[in-house]
Amino acid sequence: MVTNINNILSSNARNMRRSAIRDLLKVASRPEVISFGGGFPDPNTFPIEQLKGITMEVLEQESVSALQYGPTEGNPKLREALAQRYQREGLKVTKDNIMITTSSQQAIDLVSKTFLDPGDTLICGLPSYLGALQSFFAYQACPVGIPKDEELDTVVRALITSGKKPKFIYAIPDFQNPSGITMTRKQRLEVIEVAKKYDLLIIEDSPYRELRFDGEAETMMYALDDSERVVTLGTFSKIFAPGFRIGWVIAHPDIIDRLAVAKQGTDLCSPVFDQCIAARYVEKGYLDQNMKSTIDNYRKKRDNMLAAFEKYMPAGVTWTKPEGGLFLFVTLPEQYDAADLFKLAIEENVAFIVGEAFHCDGSGKNTLRINFSYMPEARAEEGVRRLAAAVRKMMGV
Repeated sequence: MVTNINNILSSNARNMRRSAIRDLLKVASRPEVISFGGGFPDPNTFPIEQLKGITMEVLEQESVSALQYGPTEGNPKLREALAQRYQREGLKVTKDNIMITTSSQQAIDLVSKTFLDPGDTLICGLPSYLGALQSFFAYQACPVGIPKDEELDTVVRALITSGKKPKFIYAIPDFQNPSGITMTRKQRLEVIEVAKKYDLLIIEDSPYRELRFDGEAETMMYALDDSERVVTLGTFSKIFAPGFRIGWVIAHPDIIDRLAVAKQGTDLCSPVFDQCIAARYVEKGYLDQNMKSTIDNYRKKRDNMLAAFEKYMPAGVTWTKPEGGLFLFVTLPEQYDAADLFKLAIEENVAFIVGEAFHCDGSGKNTLRINFSYMPEARAEEGVRRLAAAVRKMMGV
């Protein structure tokens, strides 16, 4: 081992930031702690019996190809199955518009690797997905957050005037992580209009879209755009099984080609065996078949969580009421810091993610993210009761 590893770190490595979620999982691993920290799906939604049969089919019928290296772009059958699903959403895509990635987190990293130079700017929300911010910072970019979409044109114009034209706009239109908010059609069209006006890419991160419990689905930004500047990211992690680590990118073939080159320097190809299983799972109709029970399950958990917040939280604390997804975003009165609350919450054996981690500018100190998909309902209610006790202790009420 060298005397001081810090002396040989790359500038990229020096700029990398730890995941607040991963660090929290260490603290929250004690069995007595009720953790609302991770974005974990409910394991009861995992289709274990169906996967047993599919796995045997793959081993019996596709073993030679399934256990071998595969194309960088991914399994053709899986790409075709995904293309057909997105065609139902109004996207004009074929398998040539799709590349399979090792989770959508890798897709974010490949986009960053391909398009960001040190010092580049990009636009994201305030708050925004922590994993995306990690990737942007790792490539020494400077994410500029906007709290309201209505401010987008003003911010982009100001950056261009100062010689810092953004490379892209990063958005999570459906049940945003961490806020749970969904962009309206008007807001989506405004983002697209700004991107056209200033010739920017749009990165549409869409891991939660299919987990809608209430209301009508908004049209995807990829379908609304007629200029082929939207890059859409998807994943099976929230709607199938996160352990498969399968995500994808949907984009113009020229962009897919550049991302494929970047991926070859990372892992050559995503797990081939997993892709073969996933392709059969989708082709057999199991994904569509199981979505209803998954959505019903998460709707009940969301309603249970909202009811617990109404029951236990003191006045002055507010929270979002999402129509889908996995998260609530909680706001404390402005004078309080969620980092201080976290210490008190751990004493009560309950954990969450501090909202500041989702703000690229260090704001949001009085916010926190709560996951409602993982914990059983009774334990989730007990966790909210404990969290409310910590809040009351902090507020002195």
